[in-house]
Amino acid sequence: MVANVYLTSLALLLADSTAPKAFSPTGETPYLSPADELATIEVADGYRLELVLSEPEIREPVSLMFDGNGRMYVAEMHTYMQDIDGTDEFAPKSRVSRHESSRGDGRFDRHTVFADGLLLPRMMLPLDDRLIIGETNTNDLFVYRDTNGDGVSDQKLLFYEGGPRGGNLEHQPNGLLWSLDNWLYSTYNAYRLRWTPLGVLKEPTAPNGGQWGVTQDDRGKVWFSNAGGERGITNFQTHIAYGAFNVPQQQDADFREVFPLVGIPDVQGGQLRFRPGDKTLNHFTGTCGQTVYRGDRLPADLRGDVLLAEPVGRLIRRIKVEMRDGITHVRNQYPKSEFIRSIDPNFRPVNMTTGPDGAIYIVDMYRGIIQEGNWVRKDSYLRTVVKAHGLQNNFGRGRIWRLVHEGWKPGPQPRMLAETPQQLVRQLAHPNGWWRDTAQKLLVLRGDRTVVPQLQAMARSHANQLARIHALWTLEGLDALTPELIGNALSNRDAAVRESAVRVAESWLRTRPEHPLRARVTTLAQDPDPTVVIQVLGTARRAAWPDHRKLLRETVAGSSSEGVQEIGGRLLRMLDENETKGMRAEDVAMMERGRGIYNELCFACHGEDGKGAALLGATADLIAAAKAGGQTASTIAPALMGSNLVLKNKDVAINILLHGLTGPVDGQTYAAAMVPMRDNDDAWIAAVLSYVRNSFGNRAPLITPAEVALVRGKGAPRPLPWTAVELTALPKKPASR
Repeated sequence: MVANVYLTSLALLLADSTAPKAFSPTGETPYLSPADELATIEVADGYRLELVLSEPEIREPVSLMFDGNGRMYVAEMHTYMQDIDGTDEFAPKSRVSRHESSRGDGRFDRHTVFADGLLLPRMMLPLDDRLIIGETNTNDLFVYRDTNGDGVSDQKLLFYEGGPRGGNLEHQPNGLLWSLDNWLYSTYNAYRLRWTPLGVLKEPTAPNGGQWGVTQDDRGKVWFSNAGGERGITNFQTHIAYGAFNVPQQQDADFREVFPLVGIPDVQGGQLRFRPGDKTLNHFTGTCGQTVYRGDRLPADLRGDVLLAEPVGRLIRRIKVEMRDGITHVRNQYPKSEFIRSIDPNFRPVNMTTGPDGAIYIVDMYRGIIQEGNWVRKDSYLRTVVKAHGLQNNFGRGRIWRLVHEGWKPGPQPRMLAETPQQLVRQLAHPNGWWRDTAQKLLVLRGDRTVVPQLQAMARSHANQLARIHALWTLEGLDALTPELIGNALSNRDAAVRESAVRVAESWLRTRPEHPLRARVTTLAQDPDPTVVIQVLGTARRAAWPDHRKLLRETVAGSSSEGVQEIGGRLLRMLDENETKGMRAEDVAMMERGRGIYNELCFACHGEDGKGAALLGATADLIAAAKAGGQTASTIAPALMGSNLVLKNKDVAINILLHGLTGPVDGQTYAAAMVPMRDNDDAWIAAVLSYVRNSFGNRAPLITPAEVALVRGKGAPRPLPWTAVELTALPKKPASR
């Protein structure tokens, strides 16, 4: 009876979705069946959702991937927040399940547990008939394989040994994308990996700022999203290999404002992050799971748009992407509304991908609490709201939805694992990006060079520019490029082909830095298309070609392009950073590690400049309401520049990172929680603290791992974070070197 009354009230609210209403704190939020939940989901005109999978076949799904035969793999976190405290969260009881459509009609009717006994799996990447899986608390990656055809993995081999990793599980990498350039990218990690027949390569990139979800567009640019810093998508002006760039004009002023239907203020940001009247989320706060639509079975105007999940707001944003004079600009396709949103508080979209059938697949974790336990601890604002609505009782379910459009006709189920190399080359011209990506990956993995002439012909003259680009990168993956072929692509009339040719040339020139092709590439610094110019500048800087500083200075000074001015100028400013001047080599190495950690994690709340990330979108009314509720700060977290807590006492700084910090700082109360970082090792803590204490104008003694170990060893871990008052009472340590 309660559920029926509840469903009726939801239906009434959905009928008047332009005016969401606050939910009464009744102490419970009933679950709905998939059919009833579907009735509460509002989708843009012409689109609809179809149920693909639900409990009991899946529970707590967090991501999905398709292999070359269209089999769906779903990562399931069975121990994630099974109560309000996250009890036994790190027990190895999670899994990756596999789901097949035996008739090839899109109905997944064969279900197996492909890999079981996992610790919160967070990375998946199908290779051929093998699947890479990455778990929580480790950077190791393993390859799993089903050798006897029963749908269950019976072989596990090490793919990449990365070693242990600590930290909150919301602050660990995921994603693992085999990108156009044949490198593997993930969130958080400021490095990329590459499969080769002789082993896995690793090299650094800019810190990407991503948290959950990674995708790429047709030109191979990798897109990340950030939740903790309330940014939505981030660092998308260039490929992350060349820098993590954002510019002021990249989004409309109101881009980060969201328009949910659920009026429950279960937002970690507190009073400033919901509308006082209807209690709906007002700003990005949990964004994740983005995908660029590159399929062929939905309307053409969706192609190239980014879909971004906001599970705290129970919605999905459609982002229109436009290139303007070298600047990538994004806006909400549905002003004052959203692409998909639900009135069901349990609707929690966390990931999306384009499927081989051309549809978009949405992972709905379908649960009450979406935040990890550190954000709903006993002293938190959020815990009170969660309990008032009974959200802590809702767990153990999950749904996969398929987004389609009127007149939808699915593409055929692939059988690419059995295709010949010649057949795979033809798939590089497929209108669905999933097919092109998968064909390229399989060709590179097989290493069959008999198709090189076929690929060369495609790269030179195919009518489809995307086919030419994929052919170039497949040749790069097979180590079969020639300077003549690259030169031909550098002269192509299509700017996207020329841009890819510059990146391909960068790869080829690694072992031939003095070849005349390098000079040919630098002439494109005068290309009429600013995206090509920016690529040349990024390539020259990353490869550290002779006179690359001069090339950057002269190109930026002589260009009228807004994009070249903005991004080229930032590339120039990256060339000189002096925080490590005069330090010993081992101290420089520690500082560089600390810089990477800060730019992967800490910047989101404390800002790139250490001044605290601004709380954007806070109106005067919201600020007044927040002050009435005790929240007074205008930044997400305290400034680190000149911070006494960071600089004056080493033990204080170490204790903050080990055990967290709560309550006012210098009389200000902040939206973000400083969660404990004690699961990271002593060297990690020492590196990031040393960096913070010697950046943003700060100068203070470096902190050593031994000093961290000494503080860590003083008694049992605190059950609650420190307060600033407690920390100021700690004995002072000398501040001199």
